[in-house]
Amino acid sequence: MLEDALLWIGFGLCHQLPERSLFGGSAQVPVCARDTGIYVGFIVSLLVLAALQRNRPTGLPSLGVSLLLLGMLMVMVVDGVLSYAGIRETTNAMRLITGLAAGYAMAAVAAPLINDELWRTASRERILSDWKRVLAWLATMLLLFSGSYWLAPLLGVVYPLLVTVCILATLTAVNMLIILLLPRFGRQAERLGDAWKALLLAFALSWFEIGLSALVKVALISAVGR
Repeated sequence: MLEDALLWIGFGLCHQLPERSLFGGSAQVPVCARDTGIYVGFIVSLLVLAALQRNRPTGLPSLGVSLLLLGMLMVMVVDGVLSYAGIRETTNAMRLITGLAAGYAMAAVAAPLINDELWRTASRERILSDWKRVLAWLATMLLLFSGSYWLAPLLGVVYPLLVTVCILATLTAVNMLIILLLPRFGRQAERLGDAWKALLLAFALSWFEIGLSALVKVALISAVGR
């Protein structure tokens, strides 16, 4: 029953093809390997960035770091395009690592935007402001790949559950950028707990998006089946 509920959460977000998905024991992760990398990578990257720069930087990455982030995104795009075009076959390991790279990169752009809109007091320092931080950040991505690909499957259904938490957390974080644009919520928090109303709204919006995407997918499947 729990496995079915977790798969429903990912139903409208992903194709959920078993051969392109990871498993915890016999329990399928609710999204494919690439999407697993994106969602898990996004949340872990946000946490790592917060630990590396506790002063809540609001500056976007430098040109050099931005090019690195673009490259991390393009690796995923190229792998996906070549695979779907039948030019080369990819693997779940490649899908996972390229998804992680993309998730990490997207979080590095989202983090300063969230900091700028969320906190009452923040720093104008750039995110990933020096290459020592960049290397430490990248090292955690490689560790996360090892854990996600080789160790997490040993956890059984806990693995899909953890990925589901990352899916909800990612959607909530992205939706926070929308909620924080409202004057009532923007730049009001000194601590994360101060933003509980905005977080609750963003979380509710995430569930709405999950439900809506599932309904759209059902409608598309019905239309194709006619």
